[in-house]
Amino acid sequence: MKDLNDTIDSPIEGEYTRRDFLTNAGKGILAATVLSSIASCTADAQEGGSKSPTDKDIHANSVTKPIELKPLEDKSEKPQEPLPAPLEPGKRVGFALVGLGNLTLAELLPAFGACQYAKVTALVSGNPEKAKKVAKQYGVPEKSIYSYQNFDNIKNNPDVQVVYIVLPNSMHEEFTIRSAKAGKHVLCEKPMSINSQSAQRMIEACEQAGKKLMIAYRIQYEPNNKKAKEWTRSEKMGKVKVIDAANNQNQGDPGQWRLKKALAGGGSLPDIGIYCLNTIRYLLGEEPVQVTGTIYSTPNDPRFKEVEETVLFQLQFPSGVLANCTTSYGVHDAQWYRCYADKGGYFGLDPAFSYQGLQIDGAQVQDGLDLKLKSSAGEKNQFALEIDHMAQCVLQDKKPFTPGEEGLQDHLIMEAIYESARTGKPVKLKKIDKQDAFRGTSPDDLKIA
Repeated sequence: MKDLNDTIDSPIEGEYTRRDFLTNAGKGILAATVLSSIASCTADAQEGGSKSPTDKDIHANSVTKPIELKPLEDKSEKPQEPLPAPLEPGKRVGFALVGLGNLTLAELLPAFGACQYAKVTALVSGNPEKAKKVAKQYGVPEKSIYSYQNFDNIKNNPDVQVVYIVLPNSMHEEFTIRSAKAGKHVLCEKPMSINSQSAQRMIEACEQAGKKLMIAYRIQYEPNNKKAKEWTRSEKMGKVKVIDAANNQNQGDPGQWRLKKALAGGGSLPDIGIYCLNTIRYLLGEEPVQVTGTIYSTPNDPRFKEVEETVLFQLQFPSGVLANCTTSYGVHDAQWYRCYADKGGYFGLDPAFSYQGLQIDGAQVQDGLDLKLKSSAGEKNQFALEIDHMAQCVLQDKKPFTPGEEGLQDHLIMEAIYESARTGKPVKLKKIDKQDAFRGTSPDDLKIA
């Protein structure tokens, strides 16, 4: 998901406007055609350049050991985390960022400063002047700036191994397929696309090209959510039986792309409700067998002419766990979840899905006392963690923990929620017995310091 205020790159002043883009996209004009018309072509990228590094070159020396120093505090105190152990710059995986909106500028580009295995080597934008300015700020050579129109020339750039797609949802498929055909791995923002059919095509394109596809579910790489998963599965407070979750935002500008169905595919459910859905699946390691959904949008609110405002949905899992979820575009921000267990305790995160400040809280009965608890597994840059995971998967030739199949499963479940809301009846899903059925290599197995 892109940031709440993330926007499509704006063209040069006086040329094709963002509102023109939204208007024409709503009429069904292909995104690539529109973007081509608003983008002034930059100088072509390297033509006839050297070949990309071989698998042997990329996979070599992919893990480094941290420098060890004597601890400063007493052994009774919390031990210091290992020091960073970054790869030298020439051995890091090169990423091209497609889209220079709010999320890229405010979060992703700064996150590369905390990465140990990844670096920015190319930019793709519909605004040449903005791209040149950003390239200077982050040391990207001008020859590695691409427009949406000449993007396919990235195949000739050996400094790019991964393309990170940060565009409106309807454009994810196009640029995933173009990236795969250009011989690049893909890290794609969530939701994966606008429907399950599109998501399936993205998976097939990367498989056919022999390239990795990862969906940017940053919560599955964040330390506090990981700790909540461990508490859930180890039954720290007993068996979790009920989970409540909410992710709400109060959207503003009715003209933004998130409120255009042709670009977003839906409203609050695929944009922010997916956090509740995906995180609960992550906590349990299970897949729901039945869903119910209810949708409401405020009449005559210009923001919700095309997409839904509020969705309430319930997930039923094979183990008997019931999850109640709320997501809305029309109320004050709320981002939390709580797991209720059967041995006198509950726990969760509030906030749970923010970029910073995540913390576990809860309560547990001990010796007849209701003890409140607060716990922190530490705070790390979530975007750096997910980017480094993708880089490590490239370096070690592993399947990402959150591959395309993980994104496809969320689309299938969301489509069932929409169907339930439309029919007023529960919708049954195929039972999947395998735990973590759609996930790849755990970050713990990649030795990221």
